[in-house]
Amino acid sequence: MALTSLIELRRDLHAHPELGYHEFRTAEIIAGFLNRCGIEVHTGIGKTGVVGVLKRGNGTRVIGLRADMDALPMADESEQPWRSQHAGAAHACGHDGHTVMLLGAAEYLAREGQFDGTVCFIFQPAEEGIAGAKAMIDDGLFHRFPCDAVYAVHNWPELPLGEAQTRAGAIMAAGDRFDITVSGGGGHAAQPHLSRDTLLATSELVVQLNTIVARAIHPCEAATLTVARIQGGSSHNMIPAKAEITGTVRTFSPQVQDLIEGRVKQLAEHITAAHGLAAEVKYTRYYPATINSEAEAHLALQAASDAGLKAAIAPYPAMTSEDFAFMLQEKPGAYLWLGSAPGYPLHHPRFDFNDDLIPYGIKWFSGVVARELG
Repeated sequence: MALTSLIELRRDLHAHPELGYHEFRTAEIIAGFLNRCGIEVHTGIGKTGVVGVLKRGNGTRVIGLRADMDALPMADESEQPWRSQHAGAAHACGHDGHTVMLLGAAEYLAREGQFDGTVCFIFQPAEEGIAGAKAMIDDGLFHRFPCDAVYAVHNWPELPLGEAQTRAGAIMAAGDRFDITVSGGGGHAAQPHLSRDTLLATSELVVQLNTIVARAIHPCEAATLTVARIQGGSSHNMIPAKAEITGTVRTFSPQVQDLIEGRVKQLAEHITAAHGLAAEVKYTRYYPATINSEAEAHLALQAASDAGLKAAIAPYPAMTSEDFAFMLQEKPGAYLWLGSAPGYPLHHPRFDFNDDLIPYGIKWFSGVVARELG
């Protein structure tokens, strides 16, 4: 398929975003594309996941190439003709582009690929916080398709177009979520002495939560805690009966992760108790850290150089999280950042994938296969 046709397909996917585990149209398009390339197709893995299998020669080594395909639950505020046609869903992270780059690589390898072994093209649902990678694994992904190594790429607006980075070891952080409900108060705002002030306690708790990383974590350890939502009250003259706090924690060390979880719960209990209130804490560890294996990280950079990219070792990991981490817990592999600047940041309401990245992504995926199975 010509590059112009791949760009049209990418923009079509952008205009029709689908949220995690509901990528039915996207999965159907992917399956049809792979079928037309003569690639063996398997659907319904992890509910909406698709795997294409391409074999050449007598080699027994199996390589997995993964692209995520879900959108974010947010509005698309871009002014492009191909902006989202679905309210509350937008491809603001570039998964439409990742999907098309892997489809382009699948087509090229099916037509011209010279390799000895098996390539599994893994199109994964539900990357955005609901663990589609784990769902595919739990549904037998690596039992049915026993990959010896797995690779993935993400467009990266922090790097210029034409550059790529990764590193051995941690490349993306573990992602945790905390939800705290403060309750036991409520009353007239003009009579605070007759009630317990949930918002005052909640405000104090927010301030103290933001001291955990600075005062409880070793200065050489990397960690981030951010309160992202505070909710409580519905009137100017009422102290609400309860208030809620939601936030995220990002870490690389399980020990630091344990310490922060313990401190969040401790502060919530003690601060609310001091105000005569109670706190309920729900702490969820939804993604582990993304850890590249050394040999595969090196190969990923070599393949980037082969693709004409300026490849370099990433100076430090990102605090964002990625559920490709679950696949890297099962198999050796690597996750690569593919520079896409200029453009809006990931998850911005006006974000659009940089179509100039598509040829680089195709060359990189194909280059990984050439180096692994050449």
